[in-house]
This record gives sequence, structure tokens and C-alpha cells, in this order.
Amino acid sequence: MDDAPRRTVPIRLDVPGERRDDLHQTKDQFIYCANRTSEWAWRYDDLCITSKSKAENALYDELREETDLTANLVQKGIRRAIDAVQSGVEKLKQGENTSQPEFDSWSVVYDKRSATFNDDHATLSTPNGRVTCEYVLPPEDNREDTPFDRYYESDDWDASSATLQYDKQTDTFYLHVTLKNPDYTVDGTERQEASHDDDGAENGVVLGVDLNVTGAFAVTSTGEFIGSADYLAHKRDQYEQRCARLQQTGTRSAHQTIQSIGSRFSDWSLDWLHNRANDLIAEAHAADVDGIIFENLDHIRENIANGSKFQQWAYATFIELVEYKIESTALFVDFVNPAYTSQRCSHCGFTHEDNRDDKQFACQDCGYAVNADYNAAKNIATRYCGHIHRGQTSRGGWATSQLALKSGTLTVNGDYTPAQLG
Repeated sequence: MDDAPRRTVPIRLDVPGERRDDLHQTKDQFIYCANRTSEWAWRYDDLCITSKSKAENALYDELREETDLTANLVQKGIRRAIDAVQSGVEKLKQGENTSQPEFDSWSVVYDKRSATFNDDHATLSTPNGRVTCEYVLPPEDNREDTPFDRYYESDDWDASSATLQYDKQTDTFYLHVTLKNPDYTVDGTERQEASHDDDGAENGVVLGVDLNVTGAFAVTSTGEFIGSADYLAHKRDQYEQRCARLQQTGTRSAHQTIQSIGSRFSDWSLDWLHNRANDLIAEAHAADVDGIIFENLDHIRENIANGSKFQQWAYATFIELVEYKIESTALFVDFVNPAYTSQRCSHCGFTHEDNRDDKQFACQDCGYAVNADYNAAKNIATRYCGHIHRGQTSRGGWATSQLALKSGTLTVNGDYTPAQLG
């Protein structure tokens, strides 16, 4: 759990007149995502869905098509709803009366992937591109000891996320910025810096990625579930079924149609993989990692040797796109042999084939239970860290490494450092 102290600073925004409607559109579509998720997740047979990964797998692609929001804002809308559903389930367990969560208040959740927080302004993602909003602040000589001065302008506090709100009576937008102090715990104890080992030597942080034929297309060691492999396979099946019907016709026109829809499906598939590559790279930047670690591609081909050539193409193309897109960044891509990563417990290291049952992982030794693909992603990153720990040099040039988790980093020796980013 990320226990870094937090403070929230409300800031009034000066929004350009011609862009105010863009923020209202963002709210409408964000609330739509939350309500659609709530309607899907709330079940009256006591089987409400409280898993964010299940909700994203089921709804993410549909909501991306139904709205003009960025991937991150769609995910935030889904997660807001699941948090509310989970709270409702807890009330039901305690015997309290409650009902399906409904969202209608003016509110949008941003983080560093959908917003930037600068000294005197913020840029916010909308369906029509980013909007630059200046901060409305008191004069500098009147800011002393204000929340903005104590926290927002302090080098000790990092802006990690924000909630955009609107006051209808005054026609004013406010950004409630959440800041963290990554160097101190609640009791004021200073944390050890995560970027150096005990000898002061520079090291790096890596993001493990597990690619899948079913469920989420890519799962990271930070717990991000990116894209739906089931949706991609469904679109491929639709294409193949239509081609089969046309081939039975056997006419010249049908043959031309097959070529036409084949070209369209190829373009669609490549675009879908481009977007998923962008989502993964955004997660890598948000987690502030140095490298992205995949399974060895040859091993992937062996795992799905009985699967479709399309799946093999999709995996290889996805990795190629990620490698291409990070060429001008400080990130790097590297690979490990993931043998037994699906059977190994990322918590205690116990390896057994009975640990995994489809998408569920439950360690037969320590009892650790988690999504199986998430467990594998952590093992992929751990294996890479182990190689570096044993003397190999990383693609990034450093000699020690850590893996990025949901709320921090972990060394190969098990030393945990809480997250410094939201």
C-alpha cells in the first residue's frame, strides 16, 4: 500500500471561453463511463462485480468507441464506478440498505497521464485535445503560508492527481490537486531513496509485461490491464466468418469484397495495436520505469503454436510497435525466458502447476491469491532483475534493478520501496 502523506490544494482555473464547453463534454462522457460501468457491475443476485480488471476487460473497448475520451480517462471512469460498487457491497454485508451507484455530480478525475501540473497552469485532456488553464492565484507576496505555498510550490511535494470540479452558481472551474510527499512516512520518518542501492550505486526500475491470448491483451507488473485479447479475437473471428461466406459464393465480386474487407481489417488491427502500445508506454512513463520487459518472443510462439498465425503476428507486431515508439525516449525493451512464470508465486517463490487455474492464481504454499496474468507479469520483471543481480548488465547500462509494482518497487532481495508517483 502506498502510505505517502497526501495533501489536497484547491486551485481556481481561468479557462479560455472557447474551451469551456470542452471541459463540460469531458464531464458528460466521464460520467457516462462511470454510470455504464455501475449498471454493468451491480447485480441483484449478490454477485456484484468489484474487480477493476474484469470491468476494464468487459467495457474498456466499448467505452473507447462510444466516447471520445483518452484511454486514461475511460479507465478512471470505470474505476470510479467499481470503487462505488465495492463500497455498496460492503454496506450490504453490514446489513445496510443501498442501491446501484449513480453518478450525476460535476467531477472528472485526472492523473499525470491525462493532465500536466505546472507552476502557474495545468493542461487537461478533453475529447477535443488538451486545454491549457491558467491558475487564478493571489499575488506572490500574499501567498505565504497558504496551502498553495506550503505544498504545491514546495519541492518536497509532488502533484500526482487531481479532480476537476465546476461551481454552477459562479460558473467557475476548480482543480483539486492531490500532492504526495514521497520522502516521508506519516510519522515523518525519511524513506530511503529508491534510485540507489545500499552502496549508492545507480540502478533502474523495470516494468514486467505478460501478453495473453484471452482476457487482457497485456498485463503489467503495476497491475494495469491493457486492451482485451478476447475482443481482438472476436473481431478476427467476425472477419474470418464473413470471408468464409463470401468464398462459398465464389463470384468475382465476392473475391474483390474479400480483398477489400481484408485490407480494412488489417488497417483496423494495426491501429488497435498502435493504441495498445501507446497505453503501455503511457503506463511505463507514469510508473517512471527505465525498461519494459517482455517474454522472449520465441517462447511466446511455442506457447501458442497451436493457436492462430494472427495471434503470433499480433504479439510480434505489438512488441515491434513498442520498440519503435520508444526509440526517441530513455526507455528500453528487453526480454526474458518466462518458463514457469505462470506457475511461480510472485509473493513467496513457490512453483507448482496447481498454483494456476486459468486466470486465477492461488499459491499452494503461502496462500497468495491474485490474477494469474498479473502474477506472471511480476515474475517476468523479477526474473530480469535476477539476471542483473547475478552480474549481467541491463540494456539501460546499470548493474542492479527493481521491478515496478502497483504502489512501489521491489528489489530481487525483497526490499520494498513505496511509490513516488500517483
